[in-house]
Amino acid sequence: MSTSTFDTAINQARDLLRWRSPLRTELWAARLTASLRPEEREPFLRRLVSDQSDEARLILAALAAVTPEGLDALTGENDVPADDLDTPSGGNNAPASGLDTPAGGNDVPTPAGEGAGAGAADAGVFGRAAREAVRASREWVARMGRVSCEGAWYGKADPYGEQVLAALAFRYGNGKEPHVVVVAIDQVNGGLAVDALVEEVKFLDDLDLEVAEPGVVAGRVLDAFEVTDLVMGAPVAETLAGVRGVAVCRARVANPVRHSPDDTVARFKDLPELPGAEEAFEKLAEFVGDRPLWWSPARVSQFLTSWLPREAILSDAAIEAMPEVLRAWSRFVGAQDEVLRRVEEDTPRLPALMADDSLAGLGKRIAQNRRH
Repeated sequence: MSTSTFDTAINQARDLLRWRSPLRTELWAARLTASLRPEEREPFLRRLVSDQSDEARLILAALAAVTPEGLDALTGENDVPADDLDTPSGGNNAPASGLDTPAGGNDVPTPAGEGAGAGAADAGVFGRAAREAVRASREWVARMGRVSCEGAWYGKADPYGEQVLAALAFRYGNGKEPHVVVVAIDQVNGGLAVDALVEEVKFLDDLDLEVAEPGVVAGRVLDAFEVTDLVMGAPVAETLAGVRGVAVCRARVANPVRHSPDDTVARFKDLPELPGAEEAFEKLAEFVGDRPLWWSPARVSQFLTSWLPREAILSDAAIEAMPEVLRAWSRFVGAQDEVLRRVEEDTPRLPALMADDSLAGLGKRIAQNRRH
């Protein structure tokens, strides 16, 4: 780790001490975490622990607040020997001059906050050092990560739903610095978290999102980040890494419900009263799966000209009802005129495509043979 990296962080922390803004400090810490190379993290934390200046304590507390897995896990070394660090002792280290110890003494909460990795942050040497840093710091430092969720929204980020937005609103315990965390989740490539930002609440005014259950939205945020972590070289925005720590910690505060199914299909009540309509819709629901808001012209064509002929066995009534079912579904998900035009263009070809056995996939051919 270069000396300049540490010195720059200390200088920036000095400015943050003057600002006294938990949110500004958390966002800065998330960017700092993203900028540190893996081999730099442990030396950086060691220097912070041994420095014990106001600025170093602030950095430790801030890093803990935006590191849901805990500072020791951040280094990749969960078993750092305690005697290898000059870890502050809560009883023998009085706060440095100029720092106001918050009321409550040793009852100061873990920096990561409830539901946001507090246990992990307090588990090891660096986590304990961060906890001591909070005890010895100004009262506003203890507010970092300690927020309440005040609402959630979810909906399409673009006309075709190729990305969706998950938004969560938060406020600190003293009522100040309300903000929203917005995460863009890609639908085309499997539900990746591809970008995120933290903005003022009025930012939502420019978004066409629906009110949603906070726990469900938070769960989708965590699910999306989990998918991103599993995809090597995932195509994400350069800005994502610098916001990730705050976004993940905030989602954990909101009591996430993991892997909750999207209820868009269940809320669809406009099924045409036609023979075969229910059968047709069952196949449509199977196709859209857990990403029902993604409904673009290309996806319409994929469904009608490729997926149905390859995968589905449909009655003549279902084939005849499919155009009306697709029109109703397209209106329900707020599809653009281009989508409806593609439905009109491709549905006349459906009977011939379904009758062409050469287009059937292996699974469909096996199912057809079992019927005979």
